[in-house]
Amino acid sequence: MIDQGKRTAILVLHKQRHSERAISDAVGVSRETVSNIIKSGSAEVPIIEREELADAWRDDIIAQHVACKGNMVRVHEEIVKQGAKLSYSTLTAYCRRHEIGYKPKEPAGQYEFGPGEEMQHDTSPHKVKIGGVMKVVQVASLVMCFSRMIFFQIYTAFTRFECKAFLTEALKYFGGAAARCMIDNTHVVVLKGTGANMVPVPEMEAFADRFGFEFAAHEKGDANRSARVENPFYWIENNFEAGRTFSDWDDINQQARIWCDEKNAAYSRKLHASRRELFAAELTSLKPLPIWVPEVYQLHHRTVDNEGYMNVHCNRYSAPYQLIGRRMEVRELMDRIELYDGPRLIATHKRVVDGRNERKTIKSHRPPRGEGRKKTDPAPEEVELLALRPELKSYVAKLKKHGKGRGTLALRQLLKMVREYPNDPLISAVHRAEHYGMFEMDRIESMVLKQIAKDYFILPFDGESEKEDDDER
Repeated sequence: MIDQGKRTAILVLHKQRHSERAISDAVGVSRETVSNIIKSGSAEVPIIEREELADAWRDDIIAQHVACKGNMVRVHEEIVKQGAKLSYSTLTAYCRRHEIGYKPKEPAGQYEFGPGEEMQHDTSPHKVKIGGVMKVVQVASLVMCFSRMIFFQIYTAFTRFECKAFLTEALKYFGGAAARCMIDNTHVVVLKGTGANMVPVPEMEAFADRFGFEFAAHEKGDANRSARVENPFYWIENNFEAGRTFSDWDDINQQARIWCDEKNAAYSRKLHASRRELFAAELTSLKPLPIWVPEVYQLHHRTVDNEGYMNVHCNRYSAPYQLIGRRMEVRELMDRIELYDGPRLIATHKRVVDGRNERKTIKSHRPPRGEGRKKTDPAPEEVELLALRPELKSYVAKLKKHGKGRGTLALRQLLKMVREYPNDPLISAVHRAEHYGMFEMDRIESMVLKQIAKDYFILPFDGESEKEDDDER
């Protein structure tokens, strides 16, 4: 088939009154071809329409494509069984030309970002060997769109706790935040909606406000919109993770940080500079970090059990044995567990990342050998109770005799009331209970609440209730 350029040249030479032989020799085509082109008088290449072998089987191909759920191998097998003499490549080429199960590829988009305009965050599941065991992990990455500076860390799971901890570390690594953080409609950040209609979770929105940026989500199916952060995951999987050994979670994340330093400083032929050199121009456009960046923690409340431990995610952490029965505040950070008694930090444990049923014990939390509390010694609740209210000594003694076991549960309830309720109404109610031989804590609490109701609660006016009170008097 002679292309349009040669056909045009043949027609021009013919107008210049050159012979067909001369034109044939100059252009390099046969005289017959030159003659046919001159007769057609057009430089347009004619469209040759040939009957396709698969045209006769079009309806069967469409039916089998639906029945075989788009599996072209099965479609070919069924069509051949029906008598069609088509090769597999002929069938697939026919389906592509006529868009049977195929959609024409759409051109890829391109986005340009100014310094400090946007950063992109995403996660990807990978398989990594840690401590000799292959584990499925979540790789979290943040990329600055202008300079392509990258930072990533690896976690066992990725909840809002890990998300906030990771973004905090990433923004501290970059030294600031871009104005917008693009995400992929992840439920960790998104409360409802998608794309431009996305509404973030209030907790994550407040977190973004602290650092001066806002979350945004790309439209579903718009993969190119998050390409800055999507592309490096292949790089991380086949470069960082390949051939490296990791002893534990601290080791893998420390190596990840070193790898980021090296790759950000390396020259990029695509960018014609290193990422760190480009980031130097972007740094001045970032939102500066707050003057104080608090550590991210997850708050729990736990009661110290009879063995002196508290349970967090199926792992047990020790507390001072003197605090058995006390309700404590537990702060779970990425690398440690902190125990608070009110505002006071009383213990710190290394956090168990992916283990179960492990015990973390601090030696000083255990009573000295041979000096543990004897059965005859008073319970810690009793000691604290009498230290706060010595006048309850006789009632406490009777309560221990009438309570189940050693009366520990009743003592805890009474101690709770001593801490929470006013002294005079409580002492009065306990003395009345002792006089009438009552040892049910719920009834004593009702008596206290009845006494303090008008002092601490606003009650609606009720003539009948007032009349009942007068009758009682």
